[in-house]
Amino acid sequence: MDIGVCVASHINDIDYVVQAERLGYSHAWLADSQMLWSDCYATLALAADHTNNIKIGTGVAVSGTRPAPVNAAAIATINALAPGRTFFGVGAGNTAMRVMNQPPHRIREFDHYLATLQPLLRGEEAQMDPLTTGSKAPAPIRHIMPDAGFVNFKDPIDLYVSGFGPKSLALAGRYGDGAVLAAPANAGAFDAMMFQINEGARAAGRELNPEEFYTTALTTMVVLDPGEAVDSARVKAECGAMAMANVHYAYDQWRNFGHQPPGVMREIWPDYCALLESYPAERRHQRIHAGHNCWVVQEEEQFLTADLLQATAMIGEQQDLVHRLRALDDAGLNQVMILPNFDTRYDVLNRVGRDVIAGLNN
Repeated sequence: MDIGVCVASHINDIDYVVQAERLGYSHAWLADSQMLWSDCYATLALAADHTNNIKIGTGVAVSGTRPAPVNAAAIATINALAPGRTFFGVGAGNTAMRVMNQPPHRIREFDHYLATLQPLLRGEEAQMDPLTTGSKAPAPIRHIMPDAGFVNFKDPIDLYVSGFGPKSLALAGRYGDGAVLAAPANAGAFDAMMFQINEGARAAGRELNPEEFYTTALTTMVVLDPGEAVDSARVKAECGAMAMANVHYAYDQWRNFGHQPPGVMREIWPDYCALLESYPAERRHQRIHAGHNCWVVQEEEQFLTADLLQATAMIGEQQDLVHRLRALDDAGLNQVMILPNFDTRYDVLNRVGRDVIAGLNN
């Protein structure tokens, strides 16, 4: 089981990725959300220059904010700086789009986007698709000067497709070298995800090799001290932002599609909705994602229940976490990447490295 780190891209904090490499983290996934953080590619370029072994890439890039050839050229540029250790994660990007009051790509658009992107990442010719670009007709495109050092397609760039629902998981099976998943609660939940991925692969005439198709789950992790409560002040300070990001996403799904929140949120739902609805409707899209995956704004701290924290993060004492990770490893999950609160990110990085990564290796 690999342990990676998802990074809220910060142009002045490359030392965080450097420290992750020192501690044995396998991957650094730099998040892409233009109205929240630094540009992910600028940050990746610095990370490439300051590291030697850790795999680096987008975690995940957003299809709706950059045409496929732009993303392909950008990650191939990083691959020129970090040959052989660059990967490309991509998703429809709920937060990156919703914070601009724009919808993320629907499944059909995302499907067409991936069809264009996949060959471009290999340096091959693709069709510029009108569905995702607004152009009048398809056009054959490829990078026309790939051999002058501008980009690197000679070293493979693995494509990891983010999928949290059956249709997007199927697209991961259709196009991806791997998938980025919501953290499965257990081996059975992971098996259900893989079923959808394999169904998508078969529909496209692919047969996935489980030894080669790489799966990564996004969560965060808190190592409890003996006897510590799962909703202690320290736990909230280390994983509360991930918990609230899940609430933000659930509100977007309810607001835009009428989807009911998960059961673990029903207790807080009326008060949370009332809080957001106290903000002007024309700017509410900005307020929904306040502090997104970095910190919990003060007025939302009341919603961090023990049940919510446990449902959205891996929280447990060292041996419990190692046991849970080994069970997921046995089921076939290849990696868990963690995204801790911003202010405590080094504390979490160091503790998980010392207790969990070391524990898995013993």
